[in-house]
Amino acid sequence: MKIYFATSIRGSADSNIENAELISSLKKYGEVLTEHFSRIKTDGETNLPDKEIHDRDLKWIDECDVIVAEVSNPSLGVGYEIRYGIENGKRILCIKHKNGKRLSAMISGCDSLELEMYENITDLDEIFSDFFD
Repeated sequence: MKIYFATSIRGSADSNIENAELISSLKKYGEVLTEHFSRIKTDGETNLPDKEIHDRDLKWIDECDVIVAEVSNPSLGVGYEIRYGIENGKRILCIKHKNGKRLSAMISGCDSLELEMYENITDLDEIFSDFFD
């Protein structure tokens, strides 16, 4: 199974703190195409032009079986990726930390995706197990 993990990179100073743990948990279920997100600083990928990142990431979404999006921090990019996934028939799980910012109604009100709240990284074990089984 190929998993596209979407998360705010440039939009949040603390978004990468848990990414390594999230990605490690997801790897139990398949190949995480965006595994490198666990190593990226909050200023984003600086070694590639934006156009190349855009095209590469859409190609990965085309190739993936599911999208798992961390939506605790507002992100135009993650919203774009979610919408692209919906338009292309991808199964999508959005996860949001209970203490995160208020979630956009465009995500919480969307019937085309699954939304789960978590408090700590261990909550995700059950969420991922339910989603992938």
